[in-house]
Amino acid sequence: MRADGRKNDELRNIRFTHNYTKHALGSVLTEFGDTKVLVTATAELKKPKWMAEDDTRGWVTAEYSLLPASTNTRCKREREKVSGRTQEIQRLIGRSLRACVDLEKMSGVTITIDADVLQADGGTRTASICGGFLALKDAIEKLLLSGDLKENPIIEPVAAISAGIVNDEVKLDLNYEEDSHAQADSNIVLTQSGKIVDFQTTAEGNPYSYDTMIEIFNVAKSAIDRIINMY
Repeated sequence: MRADGRKNDELRNIRFTHNYTKHALGSVLTEFGDTKVLVTATAELKKPKWMAEDDTRGWVTAEYSLLPASTNTRCKREREKVSGRTQEIQRLIGRSLRACVDLEKMSGVTITIDADVLQADGGTRTASICGGFLALKDAIEKLLLSGDLKENPIIEPVAAISAGIVNDEVKLDLNYEEDSHAQADSNIVLTQSGKIVDFQTTAEGNPYSYDTMIEIFNVAKSAIDRIINMY
């Protein structure tokens, strides 16, 4: 039994609150235990500046930020230079959400997902992906109603979860305390049909076995199935 009373394969309490703000096309307060992320989706009716003129795709991109009081010590706003960690997380969120849409059906539309961490207690990037999908879905539904999109580009839902090896046992959905002492740390992103978008596992000390890697994946896949059923 873990410090918070959960079983090793048990998720924290998860909650998605839609339409949390009024101006964004999609806004979802995403809560995984004490981790709280406000994810919003906004749209521009144009392609990114870097995209070639003959490229007919739309685009989905993401920005991520830890707000100053989201951790136990104040973290500075990244106004002038984005840290390597933030860049990595932004790219992961963007890749994950682009994996679940047909960009050809979004021609002339760019959707930006903003994930602002209000309170961090582990798993902020995976919570951002789950909330990001829901905010993206809500935004797309409004763009379909307005006629700015002609057909729904969503292929299938995507979700993410963290896992790791703590005290020689595979544990799901690590909070900060567990994550900071983990022997291995994993982030897993899958589509509803089980296709892998990202499966990153890093040993922090001793290497882990192939069988343990498969156990981590299977525990995560079961949890992702449960999360998608909450959508």
